[in-house]
Amino acid sequence: MEIFELAAELGRKLKDDPRLIELENAKKAYEEDPALKKYMIEYEVQQKAMQNEIAKPERDMNFIEVIQKRIDTLYKLIAEHPTVVELNRTQGVVNELMNAVNNTIMTQITGEESAGCTHDCRTCGGCH
Repeated sequence: MEIFELAAELGRKLKDDPRLIELENAKKAYEEDPALKKYMIEYEVQQKAMQNEIAKPERDMNFIEVIQKRIDTLYKLIAEHPTVVELNRTQGVVNELMNAVNNTIMTQITGEESAGCTHDCRTCGGCH
């Protein structure tokens, strides 16, 4: 089998891995969450309002402070939103998996074990 055929087969196997399926579900939930969309749209509007106010020669510092407080509140609402937390968690799990896959490939190429062990044997391609 050629290298790219093997890579394609690996990609298909990875696509069926529960961790990648979980990530895809988390992405879909993120994209479809109405409350999160509302927060993100308002966040962008507030950022634009801040830029516009800062660009004025005569800035209203009280208004800037009000906008900044709202931006901070929205940022926290977005960052702590369960949908975002889940997306970040699943992305981290997939990153660990991909690092383990890459480390396994490099070990096969170099004959040396990689220092990139995640210490999570679920993501391991076999180092011991």
